[in-house]
Amino acid sequence: MSERRKLAAILAADVVGYSRLAGSDEDRTLARLRALRSDLIDPTIAVHTGRVVKRTGDGTLVEFRSVVDAVRCAIEVQNAMLVRNAGVPPDRRIEFRIGIHIGDIVEESDGDLMGDGINIAARLEGLAKPACRVRPTSRCVKSSRNSLSIWASKP
Repeated sequence: MSERRKLAAILAADVVGYSRLAGSDEDRTLARLRALRSDLIDPTIAVHTGRVVKRTGDGTLVEFRSVVDAVRCAIEVQNAMLVRNAGVPPDRRIEFRIGIHIGDIVEESDGDLMGDGINIAARLEGLAKPACRVRPTSRCVKSSRNSLSIWASKP
C-alpha cells in the first residue's frame, strides 16, 4: 500500500452525549443527525473546501488544505447549531465538540488518513466544550491569526 505525507488542517467533531440521546430515542436521534449532515454539515464542509475522510457514527473527521477554512467551517456549524437548538430542551439538543489541528499526516492510497495530526485533532475534540466551542491548537491560531478576526484579542 502506498502512502503520502502532507501537511493538512484536520477537524474532528463528535456529538456530545450521543449514547444518551440514542438511548432515549434512537430513531429520532438518527433522523436528526442525518438531516443535520445533509442540510448543514456536509454543505458547510463543501463551501469551505473540506473533505470528509471518515464518519464514525456520531463523529466526523474532515481534512482541509487551509486552517482558516477549517476554523471558519467549525464556527459556521457551531453558530448554526445554536440557532437550531434554540427552544429545544437541553436534554434533547444535538451539540458538537470540535477539535482542529494543523500538522503532518499520512494519506494511504485508499484516502484514509493517519498520524499525529489526526490523533491531536481527535484529542482536542475530546477536550472541547460542547455547543459553541471550537478547540484549535496554538499552531492553528498562529497560522490563521492574520486571516481571522476572531483571534484579534487573543495573545
